[in-house]
Amino acid sequence: MLKNTNGVAVRFSDPQIEMAHGAGGKATRRLIEGLISPLLGNPALAPLEDAAVIEMGGQRLALTADSFVVRPLRFPGGSIGELAVNGTVNDLAMAGATPLALLATLVLEAGLRAEDLQAEIEAMGRAAKAAGVAIVGGDTKVVEHGKADGLYATTAGLGLVDTRLDLGVDKVRPGDKVLLSGPIGDHGITILLARGELDLEADLQSDTRPLTPFVQALAERIAPGLRWMRDPTRGGVASALNELARDTRLGVVLSEEKIPLRAEVRGACEILGLDPLHIANEGQFVAIVAPEVADEALDVLHGMPGGEGAVLIGEIREQPARAVLAVSSYGGTRIVDMLVGDPLPRIC
Repeated sequence: MLKNTNGVAVRFSDPQIEMAHGAGGKATRRLIEGLISPLLGNPALAPLEDAAVIEMGGQRLALTADSFVVRPLRFPGGSIGELAVNGTVNDLAMAGATPLALLATLVLEAGLRAEDLQAEIEAMGRAAKAAGVAIVGGDTKVVEHGKADGLYATTAGLGLVDTRLDLGVDKVRPGDKVLLSGPIGDHGITILLARGELDLEADLQSDTRPLTPFVQALAERIAPGLRWMRDPTRGGVASALNELARDTRLGVVLSEEKIPLRAEVRGACEILGLDPLHIANEGQFVAIVAPEVADEALDVLHGMPGGEGAVLIGEIREQPARAVLAVSSYGGTRIVDMLVGDPLPRIC
């Protein structure tokens, strides 16, 4: 076990960084918990959430940052510019926060066409307007040709947490219901098809969108019964729920047939041997809600444009502790683990 000069134990034993460390699964968690968090020495990093909530002046502020290295830059349903804004807005939304302001930093590769840069700036502007937030500043850097795949984007977001909401893993209880806002896997499979790495034609596009309106509607109707939320991006629904199970020491039991999935996504996953629960999403979310408000939560989402596909997919139970279990309609079961490798790199 390594130690730094201040005597802090470093539990990260991998000899070098691999693509899997950015996949949002076990390797990512190992990197953060074993190396980054111990050296920063900040207890606010545990449990790991997509946004930090800070008390200031009698208000709760949510702060988040994200980087986007998606390839290709443009894909059906979106682009890196739109993704950068929506991804940051959604991290704030999952903390129960309405975005107040964003920062955007661009790393440009020498040789990037000005018209391509203009298209992404315009995409960021449109996405920010749609999300009701302003991009108030940032930074720009240029690196040598061949060093940045055209464009990388990093964003930071500040939001105001809804006073009606009190979210966290410590609020989750056995008997709570697992709500999913819509079909999974659209974004990851769309990126894969856009790269031309799979000989499959499909009318599919990324699900990237801001989730703030859905959270605000749920807060209006079921605030006391809304326990926890997460947008399952890298690592998919499986990683999000495994992290929840581990942090709560409870079990998540899913009804496999209830998980919404488009035929195109199912077909691509079957061809590649992938589990759809591991595929990234950019416009869906998982929410844990109290059982007494579960039906009302569904009614809220079903009444909103884009929320028609929301469904209850499972339940929180005491067993299997710290694990996610999928149950089929004929009684078969399987443990749904976190993503280990990186089958779809550079998807966000």
